Amino acid sequence: MKVAVTSTGTELSSPIDPRFGRAAHILVVDTETMSCELLDNSANIRAFKGAGIQAATMIADAGVQVLLTGYCGPNAFRTLEAAGIKVVSDIQGTVEQAVQEFLQGKVQYSQGANVEGHW
Repeated sequence: MKVAVTSTGTELSSPIDPRFGRAAHILVVDTETMSCELLDNSANIRAFKGAGIQAATMIADAGVQVLLTGYCGPNAFRTLEAAGIKVVSDIQGTVEQAVQEFLQGKVQYSQGANVEGHW
């Protein structure tokens, strides 16, 4: 399974970036091998608007099934939901810790956005 995790760095040991659309990095982790692919989110960091929607589209195109992040706004959440991607919000720690907690069933899927949209 492919899981996207927002990150402040480029490795599994990097801390979680609480932002989704404007995250410094998005790592796509293969939960079977723990190998990861770095998605370039630099355009979204500087986006005037629509960063969450663009990031959601990017991870959907990468074949992600679950997003682990801190905060997810309403537009991004709706886009992820439409793409069939489940969201787990309020994640903390490192990328590796977040993936391990997900694999151990210690997380709950979000039912909606947990932050207001940004304009």
